Amino acid sequence: MNTQLLLDNLRNIPDYPKKGIQFQDVSTLFKNAECLREASREMVRLYKDLGVTKVVGVESRGFVLGGAVAAELGAGFVMARKPGKLPSMARKASYQKEYGYDSIEIHDDAITSEDVVLIHDDLLATGGSMQAVCKLVESFHPKKVYVNFLIELDMEGLKGREVLSGYDITTLLTVSR
Repeated sequence: MNTQLLLDNLRNIPDYPKKGIQFQDVSTLFKNAECLREASREMVRLYKDLGVTKVVGVESRGFVLGGAVAAELGAGFVMARKPGKLPSMARKASYQKEYGYDSIEIHDDAITSEDVVLIHDDLLATGGSMQAVCKLVESFHPKKVYVNFLIELDMEGLKGREVLSGYDITTLLTVSR
């Protein structure tokens, strides 16, 4: 994987959405076809031999690579969305973010006990949102759950990996700022 290409095309926005947050804007990676291809290829390489049957993309940036990777793996794609965005019956979990509280939902019929699930989101910071998604996915009792992030923030005080201990986690990029 061309890590430098991806890092060179990642945009940092200081003090967004509130003062003290260093927002890693992945839209600059997604708009660059070479970066999008590189990240997608690496995720497919990591998971192609693990029997993944469903990819869960976390709203909203997790939809981009999650959908592309699901297609390449021959897996189904499941959306983990903000409350009220799914049209059918859904399961819900709430969590605390670095800058507030939120909830996430998955359709009741999205995952079965026969599935091997890869959950993908753009960023690992505190791990709160992914922990909620993992709990939702685990409530379906799938065979196995893998967790992937495009970026992991390596900053003091962020304990995302600790929060998600027990899960098989991979990240494509590590950013220290």
